Amino acid sequence: MQKIINVLALASTAVSVAVVGSGLYVYVNRASIIDGVKSQVMEAVTGSLGGAAGLGGGSLPLGSNDLAPTQPQASAPAAPSGGLGVPNF
Repeated sequence: MQKIINVLALASTAVSVAVVGSGLYVYVNRASIIDGVKSQVMEAVTGSLGGAAGLGGGSLPLGSNDLAPTQPQASAPAAPSGGLGVPNF
């Protein structure tokens, strides 16, 4: 029984050391990690714009609404003149 408890304690210690070590690594290298993420985001954004040609005055989309109705829409039917179920004599 003592051997099982020792193995569990050793495994728990290994997990704790791994968690603390990875947290320490991220804390020490946080500046380089942030710079790396920023550069990847900027590459993705400029890549979607078409590189430097997209920034130099290329034509941009007009933004016209493709979903605008081409025919006039029907209006709602007129309300009955009698009111709430009261006959109109």
